[in-house]
Amino acid sequence: MVALCSGLKSGPIQPAPFRLPALSTKGFSGNHPAGHASTIKRTLFEVRRPFGGFASQTTEPPKNQTFPTSGNRMSLFDWFADRRKEQSTGKVIQEPDEGDGLWSKCPECGLVVYLKDLRANASVCAGCSHHHRINSSERIAVIADPGSFEALNEELTPTDPLGFKDRRAYADRLLESQASTGLNDGVVTGLCRVEGLSMALAVMDFRFMGGSMGSVVGEKITRLIEVATEKRLPLLIVCASGGARMQEGMLSLMQMAKISGALERHRESELLYMPLLTHPTTGGVTASFAMLGDLILAEPKALIGFAGRRVIEQTLREKLPDDFQTAEYLQDKGFVDTIVPRNQMRVTLASLLRLHGSRPMELASA
Repeated sequence: MVALCSGLKSGPIQPAPFRLPALSTKGFSGNHPAGHASTIKRTLFEVRRPFGGFASQTTEPPKNQTFPTSGNRMSLFDWFADRRKEQSTGKVIQEPDEGDGLWSKCPECGLVVYLKDLRANASVCAGCSHHHRINSSERIAVIADPGSFEALNEELTPTDPLGFKDRRAYADRLLESQASTGLNDGVVTGLCRVEGLSMALAVMDFRFMGGSMGSVVGEKITRLIEVATEKRLPLLIVCASGGARMQEGMLSLMQMAKISGALERHRESELLYMPLLTHPTTGGVTASFAMLGDLILAEPKALIGFAGRRVIEQTLREKLPDDFQTAEYLQDKGFVDTIVPRNQMRVTLASLLRLHGSRPMELASA
């Protein structure tokens, strides 16, 4: 040991300074030749060890790491997309094959059931009572008496007044949503009966551009309210929306005031209005007609709010409760009057209509 250390100076061992090797600029230009990527690839992964005896050792880059060259350039957006694909490759979870339309798996408890049995239970999970999202036609079947719904203003279709275009043109998004849903826009309106009692009904469909509220949605709901006021009918609006439709700009925001004004005239006629808040109800819909009801109903565990949870947490610099913006949380704070399970919706609505003096009548379309 003494012999080995005889050539060393006394005192603490001083580590060699950590320095990155100098980059050679030979062959570099503003066009980034192919040699640029290989030089950086070699340099970035060269590791200088703290002790001189290991200073010349290098660490090879991961074999699956790729570097774009001048002949294979990609945008920053594509690079992030590739990174997400790499991170998403992990353990594979076996899922039931729902492609044949026979099975459905509950996202909450994992129960796998026949789709026919799930729909027979109003798309409510028999294991945990999770409410699956349903479309407008299924919602009407849950609420209205069979064969009693009469649609109004089906001919109204949206346009593109601003010529709006982001990553895709708004006109193309409309055509795609219309083809996939079979609807002209994100709401279905009409008159119906609930256990024989007459009622005006509007149902928003989240499949159509997230249930966003554009000019046609606002116009159809306003016309329905006016018909309900004229015929002295109670009104139910089923809300499922991400808010105002940004592709229509100020025109979509105007619908908030237009619908609210029609609801005020309905209220002045001493008629019943009930919004049903389903998952999700957010944005400009929450800020207008979703919160103007005489009785505000909600489905269990529905997401209800205006701004997103992350935005609120960053603004307040506080951690929000886990059940924040749920129907149960809002009922506890007084924003929701009652939470009604979907498979009890028709019975509950009929009881409320009788309590407020609703009566059967012939429903001739206006």
